[in-house]
Amino acid sequence: MIIGAALGSVVTSLVEDIIMPPIGLVLGGVDFSGLEVVLKEAAGDKAAVAIRYGAFLNAVIAFVVIGLVVFWISKAMIKPAPAEPTPATKSCPYCRETVLADATKCKFCGSSI
Repeated sequence: MIIGAALGSVVTSLVEDIIMPPIGLVLGGVDFSGLEVVLKEAAGDKAAVAIRYGAFLNAVIAFVVIGLVVFWISKAMIKPAPAEPTPATKSCPYCRETVLADATKCKFCGSSI
């Protein structure tokens, strides 16, 4: 659990500090966090009522990038087990069943090979 939390903070830092700045540069330096639709303007000491869809877009982009980074890390760490070689076989000259190549007796008909 502790290692998972530490990995989460490392991946979050990787995304926010290394991966997101080039993405922001490619998108022309757009800062989505300021995008909003104001439903009711601020009045006096009351804050404005707004739908902040820019913050949502930032969260979605961060989620997708973090998901890709975690996928790449897990794919790099988990390697498939090597396939076991298939044993060599031969055919019994009497019953034509397949037996192992080093067999001296057929397990199907009992004849010596």
